[in-house]
Amino acid sequence: MNISKRILAILEIIFIVAAMEVSVCDARVIAGTNGLSQRSVMIDVVLYNFKDKYVSLVMENLEEIQKQNEGKVVFRFYDGKGNQSTQDEVLSNLVSDNADILMVNLVDTRATQDVINRFKSKNIPIIFFNREPVSVDALRYYGKAYYVGTNAKEAGEMQGKIIVDIWNKNREFIDKNNNGILQYVMLEGEHGSIEARERSESSIGTINKAGIKTEQLALKAADWQRDLAKTNISSLLLQYGKNIEAIIANNDEMAIGAVEALQNNGYNLGDKNKTIVVVGIDATAEAQELIKKGFMAGSVMQDPYEMAEASYAIGMNVFEGRDPLYGTKYKFDDTKVAIRLPYHEYAA
Repeated sequence: MNISKRILAILEIIFIVAAMEVSVCDARVIAGTNGLSQRSVMIDVVLYNFKDKYVSLVMENLEEIQKQNEGKVVFRFYDGKGNQSTQDEVLSNLVSDNADILMVNLVDTRATQDVINRFKSKNIPIIFFNREPVSVDALRYYGKAYYVGTNAKEAGEMQGKIIVDIWNKNREFIDKNNNGILQYVMLEGEHGSIEARERSESSIGTINKAGIKTEQLALKAADWQRDLAKTNISSLLLQYGKNIEAIIANNDEMAIGAVEALQNNGYNLGDKNKTIVVVGIDATAEAQELIKKGFMAGSVMQDPYEMAEASYAIGMNVFEGRDPLYGTKYKFDDTKVAIRLPYHEYAA
């Protein structure tokens, strides 16, 4: 009887020890799983040019998203410096990196296929944003690539509407020579850019549809840059002077450059008789101040936070195996791989 009790006691001890071992193992498994889930998602962000005002604002908002998601995500930023060769070198170096998601703001919008070819073996989500790829076929074929951008025509239409409203409300203010024709200068972003071409064409198309005749005095590609726009307008003022009635710029940096050139020549300083209508796109803080002071006529807001948030959300969804648009308010356009963020008019 004593032997039986001893055997039972020994078996009971063995059972308890075994149960403890299982419990410890389970705890280790749970801890290991939590450790994996808590690892920060690494996102490499390759930008067109840190000096570009709008791009820099998108970067600032991505940094803010990282602060709001501390420990969950880490963004690493790389500057293409407006040069495709430089951006290619950056991308080549990142192929061997440990990124979970790649976000690309292309220098050369024809380089989409090259980017995907470099990274397809890694099988990671690739989110192109802001600068629209010439072709989205490569995005569809890859299956984990998407584009976040805007409808460039919509921006141009809103610019045109700002000018139409001024013309209809106070034609004498804009039609300085009273000949019934809007004589304008177009400051284009860059040759070959889809956004630049569509913004330019739709702005003038909107003005013409409103029954206003137009005459293009000059078209200058200022590469989205303030200083180049300032130089171009300074030169054009010597050539056309008071014949320039409006300056339509594909972005605010060029519009601000135009205003600076005008003010250096005595225009747009508060005298309505010496004010040339200037419109831009982006509605940056500096442009908004110029509009409030009457030195610029208006702009079209392209929200850098929404660009950052949408790109991040889609990238994370794809990385985590969810539908790309899960939990967002967005819809794909006809391509099924691109979403278009809305613009908003900003005028005096």
